[in-house]
Amino acid sequence: NKGAWTAVSVRERRDLLTALSRRFLAVAERWTTLGIEAEGLDREHPGSGEEALVGPYFILRNLRLLRESLLDVETHGRPRIPGAVRTRRTPAGEQVVARIFPIDLYDRTFYAGVTADVWMEPGVTEKDLPQTQAVAYHAPVRQGRVALVLGAGNVSSIGPMDALYKLFVEDQVVVFKTHPVNVYLGPLMEEAFQPLIERGFFRVIYGGAEEGAYLCRHPQVDEIHITGSDRTYEAIVFGPGEEGRRRKEADEPILSKRFTAELGNVSPVIVVPGPWDEGDLEYQAENLATMLTNNAGFNCNAGRVIVQHASWGKRGELLAKVGKVLSQIPNRRAYYPGAADRFEAFRAAHPDTAEIFGARTGDKLPWMLIPNLDPEKRDEICFTTEAFCGVFGETGLEAASVAEYIDRAVAFCNERLWGTLNVTLIVHPGSLKDPEVKRAVDRGIANLRYGTVSVNHWAAVGYGLVVTPWGAFPGHTAQDIQSGVGFVHNTLMFDRPQKTVVQAPFYVWPKPAWFSTHKTAHRLAPKLYEFEAAPSLAKLPGILGLAVRG
Repeated sequence: NKGAWTAVSVRERRDLLTALSRRFLAVAERWTTLGIEAEGLDREHPGSGEEALVGPYFILRNLRLLRESLLDVETHGRPRIPGAVRTRRTPAGEQVVARIFPIDLYDRTFYAGVTADVWMEPGVTEKDLPQTQAVAYHAPVRQGRVALVLGAGNVSSIGPMDALYKLFVEDQVVVFKTHPVNVYLGPLMEEAFQPLIERGFFRVIYGGAEEGAYLCRHPQVDEIHITGSDRTYEAIVFGPGEEGRRRKEADEPILSKRFTAELGNVSPVIVVPGPWDEGDLEYQAENLATMLTNNAGFNCNAGRVIVQHASWGKRGELLAKVGKVLSQIPNRRAYYPGAADRFEAFRAAHPDTAEIFGARTGDKLPWMLIPNLDPEKRDEICFTTEAFCGVFGETGLEAASVAEYIDRAVAFCNERLWGTLNVTLIVHPGSLKDPEVKRAVDRGIANLRYGTVSVNHWAAVGYGLVVTPWGAFPGHTAQDIQSGVGFVHNTLMFDRPQKTVVQAPFYVWPKPAWFSTHKTAHRLAPKLYEFEAAPSLAKLPGILGLAVRG
């Protein structure tokens, strides 16, 4: 039915998105409950609200934003860019920047003070920018294609949102293979996607590696998308084992289909020294601890390496406060395969310095913080390997000034840490009063080679805003895939984004709902996804009332 899909009008697609939204809302509570049960969470603990946020909330927001973009496509030909478009001048030339967030009053209410810009690839001009949007809807010949989406097992919204991108942005029908870790969501996927399934535009397939390999090789599958690991990607493209390694070295892939992928990251957090007081240290300790503990550390965007100025007087105090927060966050079930082995590998590499918070009991793992990593050690496991469990590292860089430290931190992240998916900078507003530091921060944002660069908010916000393109910094090849290739989410349908830059206040009130220390998240999150299903000013008091008690 790939040819039939390209013939479906924009208006009819909007109607389909409306139907999908109703159906996802109908399964949202069951979806959340299954996630809570599978991950061993306590429904009465605020931390269980995470499942409603990272599942139904993101999916329903995605559906709403796609619906709004298609209304723009129908009326104006392209999605409307809500903010200003400008051109920044660099030593290498000019680069177009589009302000895409906040979109509306609701965004300004829920994300006060937060902005997001998309920096386009060099060569795109302000005049040409509209022609890089919704290109599938303006193709001279709309060639139907079948996309295989290999679902992720860690965050329940990843697979459905990857599928929505292929369908409504890239104009392809989807075969979706569930991941064995969260296969329990398959029936709910089928129920929610029924308006597309009944017309042959979407199908859910169950199975493991054997079924996945069969689908990848299937002649009727035109292209593939995966959110997973670089090892899985390489096994598909070059083949497994020794033969696969030989083919990779010789650049002899066994698969030549278009293959987009998001494959993880050793995500850095650059802490810029500044006039932090006690409250600042405590708030940012909660921010940092959240980056590790959210989803038990099974996030491709989990904070992995804190980068600090070696001689900053508050370096140790910040780490101590992070440790205090970690000791108060309940340990989580290690539900993702291989977590215990990865945890022990990192601990074995640092038997004398790893700090453990909690105890390894049953199927639960404690949190681990490994401070004082040697920044010159090129084979440091914390720099080269994504832990994909509750492990965080920390390193200090020597520098004669804060501005020099920022430049060194940017170079360290770009050159020493594996991956290019996302990076977070934490910058006190007082630091920016120094013009030299301000210039260094601006220079750092420009020079960081990551798909999402976020100031003060955890860079995972680039995933959660949904309007923002989510993926690796462009330029990876099959032989050096790192964090992958291509973007998803991207509801304004840009064809040539380079990276997203998110700017947030240093201190946010009410506390963000994703914080691990939030007190009402389990009651707030359902109200947020109900809002995304049908936005209304009348729903704001109930949401804000719970938010301020967080």
